[in-house]
Amino acid sequence: MFNFCEKAIEIADRHKVDFGDIRIIKKREQNLSVKNGEIGNFNNSTTLGFGVRILLNGAWGFASSDILSIKEIEKTTLLAINIAKASSLLKNREVRLAKEPVYKDLWQTPFIIDPFEISIENKFNLLFKIDSILRKKSEIKASVSSMNFISEHQYHMTTEGSSIEQILLTSGAGYTATAILNNEVQVRSYPSTHGGQALSMGYELIESLKLLENAEKTRDEAIALLKAPQCPQGELDLIIGGNQLALQIHESVGHATELDRVLGYEESYAGSSFATMEKLGKFHYGSDIINLVADSTVPGGLATIGYDDDGVKAQRWDIVKNGILKGYMTNREFARNIKEKRSKGANRADGYNSIPITRISNLSLMPGKYDLDDLIKEVKNGIIMENNKSWSIDQRRLNFQFGCEIGWLIKNGKIKSMIKNPVYQGITPAFWNSCDGICNEKHWKLWGVSNCGKGQPAQTAMMSHGNSPSRFRKVKIGVKH
Repeated sequence: MFNFCEKAIEIADRHKVDFGDIRIIKKREQNLSVKNGEIGNFNNSTTLGFGVRILLNGAWGFASSDILSIKEIEKTTLLAINIAKASSLLKNREVRLAKEPVYKDLWQTPFIIDPFEISIENKFNLLFKIDSILRKKSEIKASVSSMNFISEHQYHMTTEGSSIEQILLTSGAGYTATAILNNEVQVRSYPSTHGGQALSMGYELIESLKLLENAEKTRDEAIALLKAPQCPQGELDLIIGGNQLALQIHESVGHATELDRVLGYEESYAGSSFATMEKLGKFHYGSDIINLVADSTVPGGLATIGYDDDGVKAQRWDIVKNGILKGYMTNREFARNIKEKRSKGANRADGYNSIPITRISNLSLMPGKYDLDDLIKEVKNGIIMENNKSWSIDQRRLNFQFGCEIGWLIKNGKIKSMIKNPVYQGITPAFWNSCDGICNEKHWKLWGVSNCGKGQPAQTAMMSHGNSPSRFRKVKIGVKH
């Protein structure tokens, strides 16, 4: 494949571009689902294509193709050059890239079991077994169980001399049971909502999730929610963790610290950010115990890579340290705006036919000192919420509302009862400053976000957010009808 890459670089060099690169990507994807006792979806596809990015006269040009030939490489590279020339006539600033060393490397996602070596029959057999358990009681009117696997083989070459090959692998699975009785609808998911849990691993992830073992509990909780009391309203203490805290991190910290969004480049489509550059190093984003770390090297993370699509080596850095805003998600184009000599390596594209843009890396809340039982014991009147159900956040990532699948009422340090339709609201810095307890490493876990949308044209990216259950004081709690 690198012989094709060399042709694009040769043409780019001949036209004396400021910077150029080519990414050839072969992607295999497998999606399986069972819905209400029948096959709901099956996709087993492979795509192959390349994208050429050119920086010339301080402006970008990009073109792509799904025809892999020397002739097509020449045609597409020249098109990207011409687009860059045209873009330079309308530019309002010069694009200048932060420096990065030259790399010649091969990086691969570590895994134990290749999911594509497991037969389709075995995968569907597991999904049908789960479905059978979920639908064993009449109150369950809908059930969906699914598995998803992606293998992405990338070849990346730049005019600076980097030549990087990466083989990325992700696996995921989950299921949902919907209970209905007397016009009341309740849903429970396992191990998390929005498609289940996904990580950069092999089929060993599926085996570790204990999907069959938790199907009965998931089903019965969906049914129990039908008759559970409504969530109380008022200012109460809140304990959240799991994929709900992951989404809280994602929406109120991750997107808020993407530097392109901070600079206004996403404003017309997806909004901007309150975490503006003058706050860097000064702003109290959260309480002193809040430490949020971006890390594209953490094992299992969906954004764990060897190199980003700028050819920047994976790294770990602080976003919030001891409550203070310390960093942003950056690429080589925007790193200079905060006077950083080097990008943090957060530039990624959704496939060969998309230009790389700044994306959230793996972003995690570091563990604290509490055991979960002790965290609960210190709550006189509060709620535990689990599994995201809905979310809403304003265009500056300040005002938000989240709904969850299930909650548990806490009274005088003890869990008293299940509650349904729990919702909480807040303002981002006030919410994170109200955190006074975080569970320890024993409770810490990575949660995958598989469908983060951004950009025009729209792209999807994946990342993970680690956390352990955390306590927030005097949060506005309500009921979602």
